Amino acid sequence: MSTAAEELRAHLDGIAPGLHRAWPDNRSFEARLAWQRALHERGWAAPHWPVEDGGRGLGILDRLECDAELARVDAPAIAGVFGIKNVGPTISRFGTPAQRASLPRILSTEEIWCQGFSEPDAGSDLASLRTRAEPDGEGFRINGQKVWTSDGMRATHCVLLARTDPEARPHQGISVLLVPLDTPGIERRPLRQITGDYEFAELFFTDVHVPAGALLGPLNEGWRVTMTTLGHERAGVVELANSLQRDVKRAVSGFPDGVADPVLRQELARRYVEARALGLLGRDVLHALSAGAQPGPAQSVIKLGWSLTTQRLSETLLDAAGPSAIAGGDGPEVHRYLRGRASTIAAGTTEIMKNILAERVLGLPKG
Repeated sequence: MSTAAEELRAHLDGIAPGLHRAWPDNRSFEARLAWQRALHERGWAAPHWPVEDGGRGLGILDRLECDAELARVDAPAIAGVFGIKNVGPTISRFGTPAQRASLPRILSTEEIWCQGFSEPDAGSDLASLRTRAEPDGEGFRINGQKVWTSDGMRATHCVLLARTDPEARPHQGISVLLVPLDTPGIERRPLRQITGDYEFAELFFTDVHVPAGALLGPLNEGWRVTMTTLGHERAGVVELANSLQRDVKRAVSGFPDGVADPVLRQELARRYVEARALGLLGRDVLHALSAGAQPGPAQSVIKLGWSLTTQRLSETLLDAAGPSAIAGGDGPEVHRYLRGRASTIAAGTTEIMKNILAERVLGLPKG
């Protein structure tokens, strides 16, 4: 075990029992906030960040060992996942000194970020977005709507994609703005999911003024900035692939006497092989990223595989639970099954992922 993993293990052994007692439901947002704050106390909220940004600058092997330590104590996902996984690294690359001041606040949970990308008529096809940010001499005036914004009701800030040059081609004339969500003119409405949860929101912008300093990266080059953000998001799927491996192992261990049904046994074996293959591919991708490579199409391969395997695993576990799982209401198998429906939509639909792979990996012509 590396020195970093040993240090994290010692910290987790000290904080995990108390956090589990205080927050027995690890899924709650409040529990995830408490875990992130406890990790941040010793610099473990974002160990993959550079040291100068408040991280530990860990390499690939250390990161994998630390992920295993977090799984060992059943630590939940951190609350500020979009800020730490996506927004923070993008601000680190493109941000001004004033914007980079958000980095320590992201780590501490003082700032919780969401991503204002999808719109009613522009989901995975971000080039079709219609939200506008018109220069007004002192900054920008924003009008438009975002939808399916993860953590939109809980976030304090939004990294917003808006059209700043309506005459430009679809992938051009787009800019990225950093917007505090308490700015006048912003309305938020929760969206109820099939699980009964409210993890998403609609955001409405009506004559919302932000200063010129809200612009992240060059004006009208938001597509390039956004591809970096989405690349980090899809690079984060590598970690989800590792988590999926653990989920499959946990599911198998839930049958201490073995699986008598040969069909179910075969299905569980398939899920394990699929998850293991994704985990190995994820290791290769993380090695490349740690060597300086930029996020690329390989993450889309993992995203596609993770989405499909996650859905299949939820279906397999629901089958294993039998009719009693459905008759018993919202049990864990039912909740997982319903939540799994979104895995082929979030962070890029399966159809968009297939297009990316067809065009950028296989070199096929656009349809």
